[in-house]
Amino acid sequence: MLRSFDLAAALAFYGEVLGFTVESQQLGWASLRRDEVRLMLAAPNVHLDAERTAAVFNGSLYIRIDDVDVLWAQLKDRARVCYAPESFGYGMREFAIYDCDGYLVQFGQPLDS
Repeated sequence: MLRSFDLAAALAFYGEVLGFTVESQQLGWASLRRDEVRLMLAAPNVHLDAERTAAVFNGSLYIRIDDVDVLWAQLKDRARVCYAPESFGYGMREFAIYDCDGYLVQFGQPLDS
């Protein structure tokens, strides 16, 4: 679950830019899906610092896809880019963008596919 300090903007980003659909939504929370990928977004609750304005998760979301270059062409001008498509020695071709809350989202495909 990713915390979003602007849930409406996050829903727009994941829906309009990344093509996710909302499966379920309640006040301050939503479940999203695109193909086999599911994620949840939530506004801060009473247990979190509502004054924070940036992501605090220091990992990344890594999504395996079938064609990195096709998705890159669709996203490169619609999101803040971390790095463009690159083939890595560990057998993956991938790129990364940031979502509207600053979370790093990486997309990768095996080089042998």
